[in-house]
Amino acid sequence: MSMQTAKASDRTGEADLHGRSAAEIRRRGACPALAAPMPTGDGLLVRLRPAGGALTPSQFASLARSAAAQGNGILEITARGNLQIRGLRAETVGQLAADVDAAGITVSDGPAIETSPLHGIDPEEISDPAAMEMALRSTLRDQLASPQLAPKLSLVVDGGGSFGLSALSADIRVVAQSHTDWLVAINGDGETAMPIAIGPAEVAISAVGEILSLMAILGQGRRARDIDPALLRARFPAMDGMQFIPSRAAAMPLAGSHRLEDGKTIIGVSPEFGQMRASDLIALLDLAKARGATAIRLAPGRGFFLIGLSADTVPAMQIAAARHGFSIQPGDNTEHIAACAGAGACGSAFYETRTLARQLIAAAPALFDGSLTLHLSGCAKGCAHARPALTLTGSAEGYGLILNGLAADLPDERVSGGRIDFAIERLARAIEDNKDAGESTAACLKRLGATGVSKALRQE
Repeated sequence: MSMQTAKASDRTGEADLHGRSAAEIRRRGACPALAAPMPTGDGLLVRLRPAGGALTPSQFASLARSAAAQGNGILEITARGNLQIRGLRAETVGQLAADVDAAGITVSDGPAIETSPLHGIDPEEISDPAAMEMALRSTLRDQLASPQLAPKLSLVVDGGGSFGLSALSADIRVVAQSHTDWLVAINGDGETAMPIAIGPAEVAISAVGEILSLMAILGQGRRARDIDPALLRARFPAMDGMQFIPSRAAAMPLAGSHRLEDGKTIIGVSPEFGQMRASDLIALLDLAKARGATAIRLAPGRGFFLIGLSADTVPAMQIAAARHGFSIQPGDNTEHIAACAGAGACGSAFYETRTLARQLIAAAPALFDGSLTLHLSGCAKGCAHARPALTLTGSAEGYGLILNGLAADLPDERVSGGRIDFAIERLARAIEDNKDAGESTAACLKRLGATGVSKALRQE
């Protein structure tokens, strides 16, 4: 679609291009695309997915410059590999859209279709997901554009390869089985989704069209999980007992240097805590371009791959990435922290999330065994993480600690602002003292429960 058509209204209280009121745009579950940015504590947020999740270094740098000029200069990559730009105002969204157009960045109409990030360059790829995405959008154009579909309808096209998408849950999954055949499954990830059809591309596309029709008939906002199983079996009588190849788990971590079978070297980086400042991103991209990088691929897991670098440039690029706030090795503790923009960048936040994150990494290593996510939310809105986690919510009185919940949930314990470091250190010590052999941090916290955690925090 042409981004220049995505103009924001002059006042955030007015309807958007599609006649949706501000209340509708703000509703939980809405997708903050350019035509309908989402109000947040630090201004308007726009989420976009470039075609194929791919950008050139110049395009990505242009987008970062626009984010600095039109927003607050903070960009994020989501857990699903989509790009978010924060701190926009109603009067600047239109200029951001124009900048996207001027950079030659294509953003497809309709719901995002997530594809394997290394599509077309991974020698282990079974079949081309980018070609399947194009075929789906071309054949099912009207259905994908239906206003009856849920705003956050999720579609995944997994071509296999070293960085598969088995961990991503989706309403509809299209997974390569061979060079010619595709599996269509619904409502789940690579292990839990229900297979409904298998066959050549035209069979898979037809099955996706059937599922879209069923969801549209159910009514706006309904998802694949809402389809009656009996109706599914009537539409897809061959689904029971279907023989298929399960989605393979990603063999390649995101962060790090990776050498593909054909000799190509790629670098995966993750912004610390999922956020990057435009100035840091531009500096990294300018250096990557000078060193020969030809493309950027956004990836699930809040990061991206740099494509086209020669092996001898990798050490210097990784040093530069780390200097600009990017994780360059798998297992970095920052991967297990979801932090919002925080005080200084967001007017709603009560504390500096990134500063506290670094303090906690140093003071409470027991929290970071990979079994849980620590969600640092500057206020009760919970912009950075919409799923249950070990959460610290900021408030005027201090912090709310939620063992396994959302930022808006009632805290299991309240901690005054000046004592948060001591409280977290006590919590980490309680975990170390109480953890059974082989037990994870998440399991230990669950066993301790609110009573045990409260007792630990109150000990002097």
